[in-house]
Amino acid sequence: TLSAYPFPILLVLHRHKSSSPDLVKLMSRKEGVIVVEAEDGDEMKEGVMLLAPPDYHMVINPDGLVSLSLEEPVNYARPSIDVLFASAARAFGPRVVGVLFSGASRDGVDGLKEIRARGGVTIVQDPKTAESPFMPQTAVQEEAADLVLPPEGIVEKLKEFAGGGR
Repeated sequence: TLSAYPFPILLVLHRHKSSSPDLVKLMSRKEGVIVVEAEDGDEMKEGVMLLAPPDYHMVINPDGLVSLSLEEPVNYARPSIDVLFASAARAFGPRVVGVLFSGASRDGVDGLKEIRARGGVTIVQDPKTAESPFMPQTAVQEEAADLVLPPEGIVEKLKEFAGGGR
């Protein structure tokens, strides 16, 4: 469960601005998972997953607070994974772990590169296990991944980080 992780978790899903608000409810049904759709000015909290709202970029400020932005889409996406990853890398440098899962665009690849450049760790879903392998495959090809793991391996690695291992 997320409550077992002593760090905040931020999630960007490519959702249309008219997508159903039920996603937060569905994600919150899992035991121990607190999922909140991010609002401008939110604080990141341990064991809480902040989900980027549809049609807003989620940005992490140097003070650790979340801002929402209506800046232009990046890689045709708003919210954009690149925007979140790059802002987190600038705010927290080597303390950031960026995880990129399945997807059909290259969004997230440049953000992973920024995380790596600032000393953070990047994990990419093994493309062979991805429903849409383009995004993780692009990250691997462009050498943006420190680790390439199946979903279960990603969970185990995050648990290792939660226990203080790196």
